[in-house]
Amino acid sequence: MGWLIGLGVLIFLFILFLAFVGYKMIKPPRLIEDWTPKDFGFDYEDVTIETHDGLKLSGWWIDNGSEKTVIPLHGYTASRWYSLYMKHTVEFLLKEGYNVLVFDFRAHGKSEGKYTTVGDKELIDVISAIDWLKKEHPGKAEKIGLIGFSMGAMVTIRALAEDERVCCGVADSPPMDMDKTGARGLKYFAKLPEWFYIVVKPFTKLFSGGKELHPIEYADRVKKPLLLIAGEKDPLVTVEEIRGFYERNRKINPNVELWVTDAAHVRTLKLYPEEWRAKVGEFLRKHL
Repeated sequence: MGWLIGLGVLIFLFILFLAFVGYKMIKPPRLIEDWTPKDFGFDYEDVTIETHDGLKLSGWWIDNGSEKTVIPLHGYTASRWYSLYMKHTVEFLLKEGYNVLVFDFRAHGKSEGKYTTVGDKELIDVISAIDWLKKEHPGKAEKIGLIGFSMGAMVTIRALAEDERVCCGVADSPPMDMDKTGARGLKYFAKLPEWFYIVVKPFTKLFSGGKELHPIEYADRVKKPLLLIAGEKDPLVTVEEIRGFYERNRKINPNVELWVTDAAHVRTLKLYPEEWRAKVGEFLRKHL
């Protein structure tokens, strides 16, 4: 009988551990830094975007005198302040002459929201941001483009399929199968075995209320200009997975492009800044 009690205690503790890991996965740390667009010589406005499900997102609106606006979308655990790629992207877009609307996804940065859904409800955030832009600055939003990184790249792909107001998008390091990427993330960041994700996933969905999402399913739906960026040293998303999306999508989308580098996850801009700016700049000039 004693061993049964001991076994029960071990099972209970294991379930608690699973719940703890699941909770930590959908409760990212909030990254807030002190740089602003003024560091690049541009005035900006602090804005609040109300989402369709009642959250308030914090962001910046930078009017650059254009009728074209680009919305950069950060990744999981990052924010609009993330210096690895968001800061450089905002500066790049402003110097290219575009207006910029940039905000923190739910549960990130200064935005409301207890939990991230890693690409599910974040689509609501993007659609709500576009609604805000169209209402507050209609003349500045004749054309709207997206540049997303990782989770933001997933949402970029979804928005291209689901919101007719988006003209084109750049998806840098987009996960295609969240089960595979989530499992690799646990191994890479938490040093846990990949199989652990399968038993943790139910807790992430329970806490966050998010739905299961696999962007590869959108390969047959996106018909707008899309630039995919993949890195051969990415520990979270394989080039083969992104290439699989590309091969399927180009059957219906003549304006999909694939750029493969030897960078790690969302590191192409850092390693090859001039090439990234040239490639993305040319894509935006052509399609936006």
